[in-house]
Amino acid sequence: MALVLPLLLILVFGIIDFGRMLNKQIALTEAARDAARVASFGGDPTERATRIAGGDVAVKVTGTCAGPGRDAQVTVTNDFSFVTPIGLIGGGFDGEVRLTGTGVVPCQ
Repeated sequence: MALVLPLLLILVFGIIDFGRMLNKQIALTEAARDAARVASFGGDPTERATRIAGGDVAVKVTGTCAGPGRDAQVTVTNDFSFVTPIGLIGGGFDGEVRLTGTGVVPCQ
């Protein structure tokens, strides 16, 4: 038991950490898509993205709606920190991974 329990705990908590990371990635993608929709109507995408994904995200608007046939493009990024030591293997030696979500919507 002394040999197997630490490996089992690292595996279980690694799965939980991966689930947290996947949840944050889905939230970033949804925030970018919804912020791009707001930007396509001429609104402020930053407020919408921070409301969905949290206040610690960086929002970058690259496409503007200057005319018809253009696209509003919003990129939302966040640095995710792992809690378990399994993140040191997958995310680098600092235990952080940069997550990015991008949304593109045609201008209205």
